[in-house]
Amino acid sequence: MHHGNVVIIGYARVSTREQQLAMQIDALKSAGCTRILTDVASGAVSARPGLDLALDVLGEGDTLVVWRLDRLGRSLSHLVSTVDDLAARGVFLRSLREAIDTTTAAGRLTFAIFASLAEFERELITERTIAGLEAARTRGAPIGRPTVWTPEKDAAATAMLSSGATVTQMAKALGVSRATIYRHIIPDR
Repeated sequence: MHHGNVVIIGYARVSTREQQLAMQIDALKSAGCTRILTDVASGAVSARPGLDLALDVLGEGDTLVVWRLDRLGRSLSHLVSTVDDLAARGVFLRSLREAIDTTTAAGRLTFAIFASLAEFERELITERTIAGLEAARTRGAPIGRPTVWTPEKDAAATAMLSSGATVTQMAKALGVSRATIYRHIIPDR
């Protein structure tokens, strides 16, 4: 159930390269945010304690306000899943730069379009990956990692096996895994 007054929380994020945090905070204050949570993200680090806290605090009927949509998601599909999570909990989203507001029908429609674009993007990536693998197979290109097994290693392993070496000793001596030894030597014997 709802926890009393409607809360409007602002969320701002900058990478360590950007210096626009104050500008985002000013915009969020102007938009009526009663509390503003921030993150400074360094590069690829995905930990965002400010956003996590905002998502914990927000309840049904509350609104999360961001300066721009890219503050909220690392990719289109990540953005869509974050917004879906908010919507499932009855939390609205406003983005100031894109003028999107999910309290309105137009804002919800915009997000439905985003969601279908994210789905379309995932399908394209899957199709491209499958087509690429099929083309590589047709050309006879090897699929997967190159083998570490060489004719020299094969000869050495065979000699070691006949002199009574264990699989572990062979693997260590040849610099390969025990699984590699089993795959190339043991089944043939």
